[in-house]
Amino acid sequence: METKNIIKSWPEAAKRLIAVAAGREPADLVIRGGKWVNVHTREVLDGHDVAVAEGRFAAIAPDLSASIGPQTEVIEAKGRYMVPGLCDAHMHIESGMLTPAEFAAAVIPHGTTTMFTDPHEIANVLGLEGVRMMHDEALMQPVNIFTQMPSCAPSAPGLETTGYEITPEDVAEAMTWPGIIGLGEMMNFPGVVHGDPKMLAEIAATQNAHKTVGGHYASPDLGAAFRAYAAGGPADDHEGTCEADAIARVRQGMRSMMRLGSAWYDVETQITAVTEKGLDPRNFILCTDDCHSGTLVHDGHMNRVYRHAVACGCEPLVALQMCTLNTATHFGLERELGSITPGRRADMILTSDLRTLPIEQVIARGVTVAKDGKLLAECPHYDWPEAARNTVHLGKTLMAEDFEIAAPEGANTVAARVIGVVENQAPTKALSAELNVADGLAEPDPARDIAQIALVERHRGTGGVTNGFVSGFGYQGRMAMGSTVAHDSHHMIVVGTDREMMAACANRLGEMGGGVSVWKDGAEIASVPLPIAGLMSDDPAVEVADRAAQMVAAMAECGCTLNNAYMQHSLLALVVIPEIRISDLGLVDVTKFELTELFE
Repeated sequence: METKNIIKSWPEAAKRLIAVAAGREPADLVIRGGKWVNVHTREVLDGHDVAVAEGRFAAIAPDLSASIGPQTEVIEAKGRYMVPGLCDAHMHIESGMLTPAEFAAAVIPHGTTTMFTDPHEIANVLGLEGVRMMHDEALMQPVNIFTQMPSCAPSAPGLETTGYEITPEDVAEAMTWPGIIGLGEMMNFPGVVHGDPKMLAEIAATQNAHKTVGGHYASPDLGAAFRAYAAGGPADDHEGTCEADAIARVRQGMRSMMRLGSAWYDVETQITAVTEKGLDPRNFILCTDDCHSGTLVHDGHMNRVYRHAVACGCEPLVALQMCTLNTATHFGLERELGSITPGRRADMILTSDLRTLPIEQVIARGVTVAKDGKLLAECPHYDWPEAARNTVHLGKTLMAEDFEIAAPEGANTVAARVIGVVENQAPTKALSAELNVADGLAEPDPARDIAQIALVERHRGTGGVTNGFVSGFGYQGRMAMGSTVAHDSHHMIVVGTDREMMAACANRLGEMGGGVSVWKDGAEIASVPLPIAGLMSDDPAVEVADRAAQMVAAMAECGCTLNNAYMQHSLLALVVIPEIRISDLGLVDVTKFELTELFE
């Protein structure tokens, strides 16, 4: 594992920091004449210099010319705002279709210098070894990428089968790794509520290591079940979708993480707890959760979330706290990062406007890593082994017959349960529809926006296919769209209107080693190869984003008008978010956490 970018600890750097702050020794870097945005006091202090040594802030004062020596690098701020580097409190790198190195390369020019990542996607495919690979590449980067040890693989035991399972012993081992900051989102909230020994053991291993337990409470029930979940130890939650959710969490001593990802728009409906109700903003945090490569390349990352929060009425300095200091404090890193103050890692943005936050220069650990949107730093790659690139095992060539849905004998129509996609939100709706039967088979009905969905087992080569119906994509004609990104079990999800197209799509994904494939009228019209675990590409973000854009255009060509439809597609197997999902074991009623029949 490459470690050249590991920064000296504060105690190791203290002697030099003190000497620079006292004016006895020259700094490595001085930024002169800027507006110091102090997130501790919520002030903007004009006419300040910042001195950096050993990759950390040594001093901030109106005049630090005494800290400038012959070898000191000097950056003229020219009255611009000096803002702490932005922190993403909860995210999944795999959702960007990129490896940690390429994800870092994509977001550094947007001012993100710290990420708290939960690699539970790869954990479902490759287990603890996959987590270690993500962790090791994360530590190689020129910015701070902290890893949360995934807690739930499978996310809902008994309702899905994953490639690997995470155990309490795995969690305890990971807590000794240098880049592990805590436990990833505890998605099995019914397990916590009912005192499941395995879930409690994972939480205990994290708390015994004095690290943070991430939350995921995807239920509208804010009564006894929510109180029980909070008592179990999760310290934050990002699944809130309304003001009442945010308030309930902070009242119970949790941090409310409000997300704006590629498909999740949950800031506007929750930030009113601060902007209108006037609650203390210290316990509110901004995050992305899931951003695909197109969003990162074209729209931004945490700078996009910040601007959105400001547009929703949040004061700029408060919004900045929510994506810098509040985040650092939550993970016990307030003395390490999140502000421009002595001893902290020298992570900074220079910007000419505090509301729109143009990212003009990015400094990480005292080094300029991006300027005017251009990456200037190297983001080293991990040597991903063949085992990580060979993860799609179908067991056989799939045929149209594998996607047939037999109706009850003698039936002319069937009353079927249908997964209803909700635009811009993670939850689905449990719908029902009367569908026609032809030659003994239940048929989709594109005219009523009802397509077929299939989950194809891809970890153990069983050849298993679970079939059902889905509504909301608007697909028309003969088409199929498939992906090996299928949160969280990451089997293969194929949605289509034609069984032959669905079989062709699935087989193509098997040949490709994973990714996304869109078919229309007998031919593939777009693809995004994701060879690493069937989840990620180690190609540059711009290239992946271009392929993803072609994929989105191809979905639209098939009739889809849904915003960020790919993200919605990839969540159809997420059996911990209501109301109804699909797994390798069947349809799952997430309101009851039990399997249910396709036909009513």
